[in-house]
Amino acid sequence: MVRSWDAAVERAQDRLAAGPLLRAAAEGDERRFARWDLASVVEGELGERVDPDALAPDAERRWREALGESGREWPGGELYRRRYWVLDRGGAVAGTVAVDNWTRGSGQLALSSLYLRPGARGRGLAAGVLDEVYAAATVEGLPGFRLEAHWTWQHAVRYYLRRGLWVVGWKHSLTLARVPRLPRYQVREEAGWLHLLVSDRVRGWVPMLAAGHEGDWLRLDETPEYRSADGWVHGYARSTLALHLALAGRPLVRGPQWWAEAWRWSDAGEPEGLAYRIEHVEQSARAAGRRVVSPYRPAVAAARLADSGDG
Repeated sequence: MVRSWDAAVERAQDRLAAGPLLRAAAEGDERRFARWDLASVVEGELGERVDPDALAPDAERRWREALGESGREWPGGELYRRRYWVLDRGGAVAGTVAVDNWTRGSGQLALSSLYLRPGARGRGLAAGVLDEVYAAATVEGLPGFRLEAHWTWQHAVRYYLRRGLWVVGWKHSLTLARVPRLPRYQVREEAGWLHLLVSDRVRGWVPMLAAGHEGDWLRLDETPEYRSADGWVHGYARSTLALHLALAGRPLVRGPQWWAEAWRWSDAGEPEGLAYRIEHVEQSARAAGRRVVSPYRPAVAAARLADSGDG
């Protein structure tokens, strides 16, 4: 049993620094790390790829001005998290990651700044980082890790779901986690329905939820296994399937009455809450002049159709 989360986090950080894939950022690396962080935000927010090590001061300033608040530097950020360079097989810097010096949620390590330069992608490096962080956490008695991802950063969101992360909330941005108490899951499509199944050592893949649609509305069916599932699975299966539905362009709302109450789940929970959060995020991005490419069809349109009597 962990007596001190702080001590466990420190030991986990030391494990990461001693591993072959990461190198702790040294004193004096702050400016370089900040430029790599900026490159990540530029690609995520604006869809532009830049070479962080080739950024001249005037170009860096222009990018930060174009990004506004999201391009802001946070002085003293190194006090709250430990920063690492991700190394390729030859030992060259290929990317970045940072881990907070305290836990989040129910004691997970908090991971941020995961970024690989474009030429280093597709080699398993990001997957290796996620595996190393998870191993360091669990060896030291911490329940895995969590990270945040922006809905509008579609490439990153889809990647994390492919890695099997569970969706545990969406209060400010999407929060995803890998936790020992949560089994492996998969989402399958069959006859127009999306099915969420979890892995069981005895029974194999066990169905939990099935999502289809009735007209413009979501239909969400529970299995008996879901109703008797462990509280962690029961709590996060709905939110995880909801994000898969959104990325597939499927409905998230079960009818006008559900949409009217969607704000109740704007932090986590029912799929209507994710629909509510997505619409607000996309409206804010467009108001800031960002180009939004989204697979999700707004629930507001369906609600208006129903109100008009044409639904």
